[in-house]
Amino acid sequence: MIIVNTPNIPGRDYEVITLVKGNTVQTKHIGRDIAAGFKTIVGGEIKGYTEMLTEAREIAISRMVEEASKVGADAIINMRFATSQVMEGASEIIAYGTAIKFK
Repeated sequence: MIIVNTPNIPGRDYEVITLVKGNTVQTKHIGRDIAAGFKTIVGGEIKGYTEMLTEAREIAISRMVEEASKVGADAIINMRFATSQVMEGASEIIAYGTAIKFK
């Protein structure tokens, strides 16, 4: 599956199929919270959170690609991420874009 964050793929003719998306909700782990609390005192990257968000983005992309495959897409254009806090300590990451079929 080709995935681009541009509004088109130069030199390719295609038809738009539909919007596709994939999401996941991740919560904080108490051990990560404690480590993050200490890190705020000394500063620097909170690697546990970085890893958690990287994994969440990968899951969201995978689910978006799965949805695109189900509708027969060859590619996803204009792909974006969005995030929101669902509740205290839990965030959603969504990957979305436009599924297309090459002519």
